[in-house]
This record gives sequence, structure tokens and C-alpha cells, in this order.
Amino acid sequence: MAKILCQASYTVEGTKGLLKEGGSGRKAAVVNLLEGVGGRLEAFYYAFGDADVYLIADVPDHVTAAAISLAVNAAGAASCRTTVLLTAEEVDAAAKKTIKYRPPGK
Repeated sequence: MAKILCQASYTVEGTKGLLKEGGSGRKAAVVNLLEGVGGRLEAFYYAFGDADVYLIADVPDHVTAAAISLAVNAAGAASCRTTVLLTAEEVDAAAKKTIKYRPPGK
């Protein structure tokens, strides 16, 4: 499973839908979306600031994460910025990999 952070911001139309359905209704829609692709919601919060919604979810893979982001953004009621999250152990494994890289100009 891949863990993702989605930061979503409602458009004017999306905000109207939120006012009509309520926060719990939109959360239920997200749970339904995630379960429909074999995922699971870990956390869901509304916020003030740059994004209206922050959620953390487990999804089967990065392709599924991209598909979710594309579907949400294409619908036009919200924009979603998706970030892949890594565990400390995954970063440890990445740090142990040998990478051959030449910086530009070297």
C-alpha cells in the first residue's frame, strides 16, 4: 500500500456542494471513493489556510493515487494536491541504495 497526503481546496461550486451536503457528507464520499479502489482513509480534517481539506489515506499503489488525483481535479469542484508519504524505514532503505549520479557541469 502507498500512503498519501491529499490537500484539497474547494472551488466556488465545490463550496456550494459542501454547504449542501455538510462536512460529514463529503467525508463519506471520500471514504466511498477510497474503498472503491481498495484504499482506506486514515485521517480527514477541514482547515483554514491554503487548503480546505487535509486527508491521509492508504491506496494500493502510486498509479491509483494518480488516478484519484486526476478524477478529483477533472471533476472541477476541488483541486487536489497529492503527496506520497514515506515511513522512516523506507527512507532508511533509500539511504542505503547506491546511486551513480553526476551533477551538471562535473
